[in-house]
Amino acid sequence: MPYLAQETGFRIMTHTIENPVLRGFNPDPSILRVGDDYYIATSTFEWFPGVQISHSRDLENWRVLSRPLERYTQLDMRGCPNSGGVWAPCLTYDNGLFYLIYTNTRHWTGVFKDSPNYLVTAENIEGPWSEPIYLNSSGFDPSLFHDDDGRKWLTNMMWDYRAEKHSFAGILLQEYSVEQKKLIGPVKNIFPGTELQLVEGPHIYKRNGWYYLFTAEGGTFLTHAETVARSRTLEGPYDVMPGNPLISSAQQPHLNLQSAGHGSLVENADGSWLFAHLCRRPQMQGRSVLGRETAIQNIVWEDDWPRLAKGKSQPQDNFIAPTLKAHPWPKAEAHETFDSTSLAIHWQMPRVKFDNKLGSMTARPDALRLYGRESIVSKFEQSLVARRQQAMHIEAATCMEFDPENFQQLAGLVAFYNTDAFYYLYVTQGEHAKRCLGLMSCTKGNVNFLIEKEYPLDNFNEIYLKLTIKKDRIQFYYSDNGKEWYAAGWEQDASVLSDEYALPCGFTGNFVGMACQDLGGTRKHADFLWFDYKELD
Repeated sequence: MPYLAQETGFRIMTHTIENPVLRGFNPDPSILRVGDDYYIATSTFEWFPGVQISHSRDLENWRVLSRPLERYTQLDMRGCPNSGGVWAPCLTYDNGLFYLIYTNTRHWTGVFKDSPNYLVTAENIEGPWSEPIYLNSSGFDPSLFHDDDGRKWLTNMMWDYRAEKHSFAGILLQEYSVEQKKLIGPVKNIFPGTELQLVEGPHIYKRNGWYYLFTAEGGTFLTHAETVARSRTLEGPYDVMPGNPLISSAQQPHLNLQSAGHGSLVENADGSWLFAHLCRRPQMQGRSVLGRETAIQNIVWEDDWPRLAKGKSQPQDNFIAPTLKAHPWPKAEAHETFDSTSLAIHWQMPRVKFDNKLGSMTARPDALRLYGRESIVSKFEQSLVARRQQAMHIEAATCMEFDPENFQQLAGLVAFYNTDAFYYLYVTQGEHAKRCLGLMSCTKGNVNFLIEKEYPLDNFNEIYLKLTIKKDRIQFYYSDNGKEWYAAGWEQDASVLSDEYALPCGFTGNFVGMACQDLGGTRKHADFLWFDYKELD
């Protein structure tokens, strides 16, 4: 909203923007400006296609522009664990080419981490993106730095599995050769981290002859933070900023933005600076159903150190933007009909691509057809299509046609955090009805059936399903006409669909969408005629 210009210490600004700017599951932001365009790449974990790139021209209005990793040759996550897959992408630009670095985490719990790192490039941010170049597997959170002498350098955290060592073992640096398309030369550990520990998420920047190393520390929950260190040489040694960290919400429960940390820096065209970082907005029970989101803070430079423009190290609920022409994007319709030949960009699938094995946009005109595949707890080949929950209060609904032939065929509406945490309002065949409605929950991997005797639906032609989420409460409904709705079971606890409740912990956020299973392998289909998503905030 416009307001009277005020002095921030570096420019006269005329516009405040509310945080977070990317709402719902959008963690580990890597922010980039190319000319008048701002891009933020965020982690997508096990959701396909991989990496979400959001785009803005005014820092207030953002749209999902692309998801670069759209082929199995770039990203194969079939069988990967919950909260595995794409961790902490880094998006950079140099000499007419976009560079995207990412981790495909195949195992992350326990002593070992299997986390190979890759590079893809594109001349256009919307693609096509190249086939991946394998870089290394020494740790996760890779980042690419383009020095002003033309050389390029990869950083990533190093993982140490040994019992007597600290597992977050520092930040590695190695040169990347564009000509040879591989890492070359020695590997050097340039920064062990601070007393906050758990050092990860490195990014290097250069300003006024200083190399600045930004790292995330303190873990990704309540004690999360962003550390800054600097050196006159790329390889260090790096001195930690006095008064470190740059930003943190630790031991400040009154702040709206919690878990602040893991971010990246960008310079505006007018010479001012911003810092994009992840955050959470916990609700009841301290749980964050929306997952980790992206916020932006103003940066000032004092004695060649970056500082938050106000609030010391406390994340602010808004930031002051440079004077930019407003650039809103067309808003998605709340009522979505499937009258295209491809899914809208806000839809994703757990681990697998949308192909003719999963579904079709043309088999039934103006409908999304899903073919039944593996169970809803499968980490391999599910038929589940969903979109992020992006507000505390939402309503989601769909109209479905489905004629199950046995109890092994199911289809319906989901609130889905991962295969260990979800609610599923489903239609199947029962012993007492050819079509009946059930409600399934899964918490910490334990599946329960919340309707003792499934509701018969034999007289329904079309089946309408709906859910509402209001902070930590979720309620399901069904109807035969879309006007008169009946509760399906009791109100349930939505807070179990959160990072804090996940098993053993999680890094994503809740999705809502549609699913279809055929446990007998005959690929029985369900047709979804439309999908409504409304934010009620």
